Amino acid sequence: MTTPSIPKTQTAAIVHKQGGPVEFDHEYPVQEPGQDEILVKVLYTGVCQSDLHTKAGTATGPDGEPITNIKLPHVGGHEGVGRVVAFGPGVVEREDLKLDTLVGIRFASRVCHECEYCKSGREQHCGNATNHLHHEDGSFQEYCVLDTKYLTTLPQDIDPIVIGPTLCAGVTAYKAVGNANLKQGEWLAVIGAGGGLGHFAVQYGLALGAQVLGIDAGAEKQKFVESLGARFLDFTKCKDLADEVRRITGGAHAVVITSGHPRAFDNVGGMVRTGGSLCMVGIPPGDVKLDISVATIIIRGLKIQGNLVGSLKETLEAVELVRNGKVKPHVQVRPFSELPQVYEMLEKGDVPGRIVLKL
Repeated sequence: MTTPSIPKTQTAAIVHKQGGPVEFDHEYPVQEPGQDEILVKVLYTGVCQSDLHTKAGTATGPDGEPITNIKLPHVGGHEGVGRVVAFGPGVVEREDLKLDTLVGIRFASRVCHECEYCKSGREQHCGNATNHLHHEDGSFQEYCVLDTKYLTTLPQDIDPIVIGPTLCAGVTAYKAVGNANLKQGEWLAVIGAGGGLGHFAVQYGLALGAQVLGIDAGAEKQKFVESLGARFLDFTKCKDLADEVRRITGGAHAVVITSGHPRAFDNVGGMVRTGGSLCMVGIPPGDVKLDISVATIIIRGLKIQGNLVGSLKETLEAVELVRNGKVKPHVQVRPFSELPQVYEMLEKGDVPGRIVLKL
């Protein structure tokens, strides 16, 4: 195959300062791949709430404080799909890595491969990891450099339009639903069911044979969630949401909270039955805490789990369920130039499914 011509500059969506606007730089340098790296031409990229919050300076770290120690200018994007266009030094063509190979641009960009988390298949918790949100330029640019030692090689027959959101929203939801250990016919309640994370959680739950109650607001979200095969509950019409969840399900066997709104965490313990699981993936701003007493957790045997994206192995498992048609990401394709407008839509919370940008 003829090596494609690589330009020196490209168009990238950059943020010079957290809280500032997105600006398109049409002369942004194309990075040359270094040792054990490849250069990828980005085709499509999803837009995640984490991109919005990092841009705004409101993304929350484990200490409850905003994450401000990021690379500037900031180039976000971590739900990207592209094709390999160049090899760096030390990279040799192999069966699963050639020019034009379809690869993913995920949240995690590099890991150490040596710590207890890397060695146990939990490398998303690697203390020496870097990512495409805070440390390295992501998929909001035409070309992106990736580390071949931690590369997401995708099935080559997969649709690049729909697979990007699976690399973050999809695997996060997949891991949360899987951690709930649901059995056939058990109830899964998904808070934020009509959003990017939520609609994946609904479908992964259904794929596992669970009964799914999708919780969100508005007629559009209701139509969307019901079209996926779930029952819908509009939280704005409930006098007591937990009471209504218990009335429908008898108490959910698992509640997955995909929304990052602080109110999404109100009285979630009241929605789950004794011995059930609370699985949280939406990260709220600030120091939000659960309103569940220690006594309640102990006496009712509740299991509480946080779920941060997933490992490379889990990502490819989530991708395979999309590939075989059991999970169908709902995406709206828009031009790259509309990223600022997409951020405005995300702030309002009126995006069913996921928006994917075409570069």
